[in-house]
Amino acid sequence: HAFLSLFHMFYLVYQHSQIKCVDEATIVEVIAQRSNAQRQQIKAAYQQSTGNPLADALKKVLKSDFEEVVLAMLMTPPEYDAFEMKRAVKGLGTKEAVLIEILGTRSNEEIAAMKNTFKEVYGKVLEEQIKGEVSGDLETTLLALCKATRSEDCKIDDGLAKSDAKALFEAGENRVGTVCSVLIDVLTSRSEAQLCKIFQYYGKYSKEGLAKALESELHGNFEDCLMTLVKSAWNKPAFFAEKLHLAMKGLGTNTDTLTRIIVSRSEIDLLKIIQEYKRMYGKTLQEAILKETSGDYEKILLALCGTQ
Repeated sequence: HAFLSLFHMFYLVYQHSQIKCVDEATIVEVIAQRSNAQRQQIKAAYQQSTGNPLADALKKVLKSDFEEVVLAMLMTPPEYDAFEMKRAVKGLGTKEAVLIEILGTRSNEEIAAMKNTFKEVYGKVLEEQIKGEVSGDLETTLLALCKATRSEDCKIDDGLAKSDAKALFEAGENRVGTVCSVLIDVLTSRSEAQLCKIFQYYGKYSKEGLAKALESELHGNFEDCLMTLVKSAWNKPAFFAEKLHLAMKGLGTNTDTLTRIIVSRSEIDLLKIIQEYKRMYGKTLQEAILKETSGDYEKILLALCGTQ
């Protein structure tokens, strides 16, 4: 299979460099039906045979959102995360939402790999880039997540969960003016399983729950960041389903978000995201994609989502 797809890919791109017509259907078939590891083999073999990077050849013949997806799928997961982080801090206006989404949902291993790749590819230290672009409580939170030292222990410390829940309540709802350092410390250092236990105990102190409390006490990107940590710990696929829904809601579709989530989660939890989407919105993610996108971009996203 790998050999056939290689042959396909060479033939395709060779054709493209000769003439300016592109067989997008074959590209969808070859790229979307392979795992990321297989795509890396295809890239390496193409480079070896032609002396040119496959991505460069495809850039010449593809365009717009379809090109974005194909190039994203040719990167390794750490390369793609690093690419998105770089794009978020580059140029005018930092895209804080992207920094928050990636740092707030990745494992320690994924964050460490992304930081290494960022340094290798862009010659810069990710933390330094973040310091230059954001400030205040948001900067503190993102830098804490950058350390990639968050607990990933599945065992729950019941006593600690109780005292953390009380500390969160005392720092927020139970006083005038929120003590953000307490919120940041707990939400960036405890494991996701531990956080779920904390949220349950928090309900004993507060009728409205931690998420509602954060929404009423905080605002802007810092609120979005802490809410990402809360939602992601509670149910990560549901968090991504909501992000996809918001990306397609209303006028115009945020194709950057659509592409990033579907590509980056495709070999992690995309099936669960699809299930949550159906549960939350009463229609399938595929139906939403069909309605909101078109052409080859639509085809490749649907190929990634599968037919279920």
